[in-house]
Parts: sequence; structure tokens; C-alpha cells
Amino acid sequence: MNGCTANAALEGFTRQMKRLPVALRRSMTYGRSSEMACHLELSHRLKIDIWFCDPHAPWQRGSYENTNGLLRQFFPKGTDLSDLSQTALNDVARLMNNRPRKTLGWNKPVEAMAEELAAIKSTVNFKLESKLSRLRNL
Repeated sequence: MNGCTANAALEGFTRQMKRLPVALRRSMTYGRSSEMACHLELSHRLKIDIWFCDPHAPWQRGSYENTNGLLRQFFPKGTDLSDLSQTALNDVARLMNNRPRKTLGWNKPVEAMAEELAAIKSTVNFKLESKLSRLRNL
């Protein structure tokens, strides 16, 4: 993401979220920060609902708070991420995604995502096979 402006967040979220299958892009919950000022446009672009946590309610963003805590192990508060290379950021993302999480039954996020993608693929394949079968029977 280039900068921490609302437009930079809009472009960054749009680019990254479009990489996900539509079935995984149903909604997004975010804190109340200024970089989400373009949330209506993001909602329109991705065709998702965007929800905001209530102020002073950290329990509404548990995964967010937990992830920030884990990221602080790599990047102390105040670190200027623009000084880091994309390779370095990708390395941290890889480490984070291969770390078991209690909320996932001690599975790794990369494993949980693979399971979700496999379930979507099998559902899509089943629907496609059903449609093809009906077409053959016409």
C-alpha cells in the first residue's frame, strides 16, 4: 500500500481482496480509523458489507488486536513500514500464516485457508457436475 491515506487503503484493499474467491469476500469488519473514509466505494467495488466496531470496544476486534500483538514481535510500535521491502513484509506474513492459532483449533492460518478453498472448490465442482449432468439428460 502506498501511504496510509483513505485512497491508498481503498486501492490496497481492492487489489488484495479481489485476489480472494468471491465466496470468501462476504463482509469486512474494521476499526474506526480515517483510512477507511472510502468504505462506501470499497463496499461497492467488492460487493461486500463493511462493518465498523464500536468505539472503545476492543472485544469486537479480537483477531485484529491479537494479530497486532503478534506483529509487534517483528515491528515495534512506531515502525515506519515504508522503510521495509515488500520481500521483508512477505517474509513476516509467511511466518504469521504458518503460526498455529488457538482460535483455529491450533491449526495454522495457511491450513485453515487451504481447507476453506478446498471446500469452495468441491462445492463449485459439485454444482458444475450437477449442471453438466442435467444438460446431458436434456
